[in-house]
Amino acid sequence: MAYSGKHIFFDLDRTLWDFDKNSEQALRLLFDECELIRHIPSFELFHKVYHNKNKALWHAYSHGKITKESLRYERFRSTLKKFQLEDEVLIKRFGDGYVELSPKQTSLVPYASEVLADLKEMGFTLHIITNGFLEVQHVKLKHAGIHHQFDVILCSEELGVNKPNPQIFKHALARANTTAYSSLMIGDDYRADIAGALKAGMQAIWYQEKKNEKSKYEHKITCLSEIPQLAARLMR
Repeated sequence: MAYSGKHIFFDLDRTLWDFDKNSEQALRLLFDECELIRHIPSFELFHKVYHNKNKALWHAYSHGKITKESLRYERFRSTLKKFQLEDEVLIKRFGDGYVELSPKQTSLVPYASEVLADLKEMGFTLHIITNGFLEVQHVKLKHAGIHHQFDVILCSEELGVNKPNPQIFKHALARANTTAYSSLMIGDDYRADIAGALKAGMQAIWYQEKKNEKSKYEHKITCLSEIPQLAARLMR
């Protein structure tokens, strides 16, 4: 069966692009470049503190409590402060350097490239809906070699609202010239990707790297290689 006229929308970070691996690589490069080993016992300790600070600040950003500009620098300001480093020049170097280096890292989630190619071969039209920053998401896709697979690439920043707001899904459907009935959303964040898509009338597949037995959501996978078969069943 050919699936022309059927559309699949993907989240990007942690669904296709390996955010954690790429982020760690960029941070390691900056840690070495700035010779932070002179002030911090190990990169691993720095990374652990950064991970916790960044997660909390992204949560605040996704709820509209802080701005993009605040997020860019505050995650490093609060991390470095933990190690008694309060150097604004260093903070700016990290904030700007991370945005420059991170999107140029090329690691994808296992099977991402193969699955995208398979879905295109099946006749699906593919798109991206992401809460990531506009200035870096296209860079990620191009450096990872998958930009050409997508027709519509919509960053929430363009609309001023983040997933799970149904407005972003409806806008993406309109740009793709399709309907919720003919569309499927795939993402790793239940609240943002799955609940948001369902509220907009779409079907959805929840990708979880680690199996969560507590979740009762029916259409969930732990490996991207499961997508073509499940998508074919849901969209027939």
